[in-house]
This record gives sequence, structure tokens and C-alpha cells, in this order.
Amino acid sequence: MKGIVFTEFLEMVEQEFGLEVVDKIITASQLPSEGIYTSVGTYDFFEMQNLLGNLSAETGIPINDLIYAYGLYFFQALTKHHRDIFNLYTSPIAMLASIENHIHVQVRKIYPGAELPTFKVLNQQEDFLEMMYFSERSMYMFAKALMEKTFEHYHENSKIEMEMIREDGSQVRFKIYKQPHAVNHQN
Repeated sequence: MKGIVFTEFLEMVEQEFGLEVVDKIITASQLPSEGIYTSVGTYDFFEMQNLLGNLSAETGIPINDLIYAYGLYFFQALTKHHRDIFNLYTSPIAMLASIENHIHVQVRKIYPGAELPTFKVLNQQEDFLEMMYFSERSMYMFAKALMEKTFEHYHENSKIEMEMIREDGSQVRFKIYKQPHAVNHQN
């Protein structure tokens, strides 16, 4: 797993829970890296699992909720460092549909060796996208958060349904609906 995922995670933990919690979870995790990451380095996923598990134990927040919150936070890094990618698409559906065949190709150029989930588009329409998520890391809540933030980025509303194909979360079907904007009636 690329170091940027770790560096941004620890920044989020510090921002949300404080430096003391960062120190506690790094110490409790007994990491081979000792919690020292560079954004371009590559680290074992089990370190992230340990950090998440210890953060969950420290805060009482379920791991999937932490992964989701981290996905919301990580979107800021994407828009900050890779704004040009968002300019290539005119809608969130088009962007999400291009994850596998365009965006992940570009990510692998920037971060060689990046281990990314696989997305397979099953059905794409103007206001609807159905796709499968495949990853042994089972970070589907991270993906869901990024999808939601993508809609926000394009100033669109969404409804996202998830169907667990595998109980462990390694295969999830996403049904993504573009929702109409709420009409604001004022008297």
C-alpha cells in the first residue's frame, strides 16, 4: 500500500483525535515501519489494519465507520494533488465509470506498484451506474466515501446502494443513482 494512504490517514487521526491518539495507535500497533511513512514509499497493508484496529479500540468507533470517514478525508488529497483529473470529466457518473480504465492507469504511473481495487462497470446510463468492487482489502466503505465526494465535487446529489456479494466485503456491487436537485419553494 502506498505511503500517501498512511501519511494522510495519520494526518486525519491527528486532526480529528489529536497527536496523543496518533502516538497511542502507532505504539499499540507495533509496526515494522515504526509509523514512519513517506508518501511515495510502499508499506504492508497489515500496518493499516493494525492502525485502524487500534484507532477503533481507542475511540470506540467501528472500523468500517473509520474507513468511511477516512475516505471522506482522503478526497481532499485527491483534489489537492490531482485536480487535473477532475477537469477531464463533466459528470460524476462519467468519472466513476472511468476509474478502472483511466484513473487507475494514471495512478499506477504516478505511484508504481500501487495495489488498487478493481472496478468493473456492469451498467452505465446518464443518471445511473452499476459497478462491482473487488479487493482483498475490503475497503469498500473508503470507495463509497470517494464516490459520494465525487458527486459533491460536481455539485450533484447521489444515492448509493451497496450489495455485499462476499460477506467479507471483498466483492461489493454498487448501484449509484444521480438524484435531482431539491427544489427550494419559498413563499
